[in-house]
Amino acid sequence: MSRSPSTLRNSLALAGFIVVTFFAPLFGAAAMPGAWYAALNKPAWNPPAWLFGPAWTLLYTLMAVAAWLVWKRDGWRRPLRIYFIQLLLNAAWTPIFFGAHELGWAMIEILALWTSILLTMLSFLRISRPAGWLFAPYLAWVTFAAVLNFTLWCLNPA
Repeated sequence: MSRSPSTLRNSLALAGFIVVTFFAPLFGAAAMPGAWYAALNKPAWNPPAWLFGPAWTLLYTLMAVAAWLVWKRDGWRRPLRIYFIQLLLNAAWTPIFFGAHELGWAMIEILALWTSILLTMLSFLRISRPAGWLFAPYLAWVTFAAVLNFTLWCLNPA
């Protein structure tokens, strides 16, 4: 059974969106939490370390599928440009927070990230409602992460 060119193209595009999306966390791979993070004062509701890997794996997968759905309907237009901007902002947070240990700058960066996620979600909703709603868990997680970032900043003044 052979695949049609459009099926192959769509499959390759989905794989491409997955690969590109999963490149975002690679920029922060050198900046792992480590001893610095372990020594910070943390709130009682700080998530356990094991939760972050599965959570981000799910979120990056949902993001990639959402971008692919928008691409299928609308091509390489403005919504995908916004998507790639938020992906760059996503990649920037880890080196700022874990690498540079700059909780205040990380707070500013995560607010920019949150805004870009909301803009991406709204632009995706106009093209594909499922794609837009696939961004809801990501927005919720980054909202939680922003609150945690702020709390850590307050609990650990420079």
